Amino acid sequence: MTVALVTGATQGLGLALVEGLAQRLSTEDTVYLTGRNLGRVTEAVDALPAGGARVRGELLDVADPASVVRLATTLRERHGGVDVVFGNAVMRVGPDDDPREIVEEYVNVNNFGTTRLLRAFAPLLRDGGKLLVVASSLGTLNQLAPVLHDRFDGLTSLDDVDKAVSAWRDAVLDGSARAGAWPGFVNIPSKIGQVAAVRALAASRRELDAERGVLIAAVCPGMMNTPTSALWWDVSTAPSPAAAAVPLLDLALSPADPEFYGQLVRYGTVLSWGAVTRS
Repeated sequence: MTVALVTGATQGLGLALVEGLAQRLSTEDTVYLTGRNLGRVTEAVDALPAGGARVRGELLDVADPASVVRLATTLRERHGGVDVVFGNAVMRVGPDDDPREIVEEYVNVNNFGTTRLLRAFAPLLRDGGKLLVVASSLGTLNQLAPVLHDRFDGLTSLDDVDKAVSAWRDAVLDGSARAGAWPGFVNIPSKIGQVAAVRALAASRRELDAERGVLIAAVCPGMMNTPTSALWWDVSTAPSPAAAAVPLLDLALSPADPEFYGQLVRYGTVLSWGAVTRS
């Protein structure tokens, strides 16, 4: 029996991933649709079409450490492990949001939520399992000034990633980020932090995961036609969340490709991390 979990799954890409998993898996399998509002989780589960895998709703707030540990414990006790995990929970921001006002919550959800998920669910991956963090092509070092590359490059633990993200968050809060080389768009350092977290975790598990056929990676779904993206860009011709979910589902349900391990993958291709070569 395959057990799959999707965070941030009550709408958009997360909901499309749940529906796609349910359609592709069998009636013996289980897909967990999770979110931080139990009412919305229940509504989303009830609205899904019948057939395929069983979809179960569970409360999961990645901003709450206890919530993450609680669900991981529940799935361990209930199933003994998991086979597919999509980390998709995200706090969205708009062009009119003041970074100093939102950055603490933003980092707690998008970045610390990611590292909490990795810490809690990577140990539950069964042989052949996939743990995929939904990030962005913005999550590469070439989106940062070279002077900042060493803040995120070569980090070898999730604790180190959390420290790097905290330092950037604090610079936003005290205003020094504006005077420095940090980009004004908070999504860029945040996405880089997510990819750095995947790279750090993968570095610590690479040998064992290779033996077990496990894949840990970040994934970029590309531009999507969603209300949030429309605040920033013209997405009138962009794919729907359902269409954007297809290559992510292909990756999650195919045998692990060693080329993708610890990398940021978009449309089946590895995106360069973009580290500066040091002489």
